[in-house]
Amino acid sequence: MTHAATEPRWTDAEYLAFERASDVRHEYLDGIVYGMSGGSVAHALLTAQLTAEVGLRLRGKPCRPYSADLRVHNAETGAYTYPDLTIVCGEPRVLDEQRDTLLNPTVVVEVLSPSTEAYDRSRKFAHYRRIPSLRDYILVSQEAPIIEVFSRREGDTWLYTPYEGLDASAEVPSIGCTVPLADIYAGVSFEPPAGPDAAAKERA
Repeated sequence: MTHAATEPRWTDAEYLAFERASDVRHEYLDGIVYGMSGGSVAHALLTAQLTAEVGLRLRGKPCRPYSADLRVHNAETGAYTYPDLTIVCGEPRVLDEQRDTLLNPTVVVEVLSPSTEAYDRSRKFAHYRRIPSLRDYILVSQEAPIIEVFSRREGDTWLYTPYEGLDASAEVPSIGCTVPLADIYAGVSFEPPAGPDAAAKERA
């Protein structure tokens, strides 16, 4: 997400009419429409490999993965978002006859970006938590092989489980799926961390 595309608050109907006529995607939160920026090479690769790897492991199960083209609506808060990967177990429920807006995600995955990480961890997660069907919320780092899984528990509490390193495998409880981080991060290049050596080279 980048900047607000509009300053005045819009209604749901106004947003949907605008979005369905637009060539680019926008998210809608608290009455404000936000334009979405393009992703990096790492972001695009991670999203593609996540979708492929999870899709393979869901074969034969009553769950299906959906790409970032599918819009998700939270009927309670009114938010409309585009997760990087959405998984639905059972029959998808949609908003209307257009069938382009999902109401019952089981799992939502967001690949973190420097410009959106704080938003994905806080305000956006707060909206997702209020979708009754959601069971797992997953954050995937671009900067290191780290996947964080937030799983809904009884009493509407959330269990936090981080997975770190290419030898680890992330478990997604709601879909009975385990994915090695080495498969998800295959071919992803990480920027070396800044340190004294890097600073010395810049001064040279």
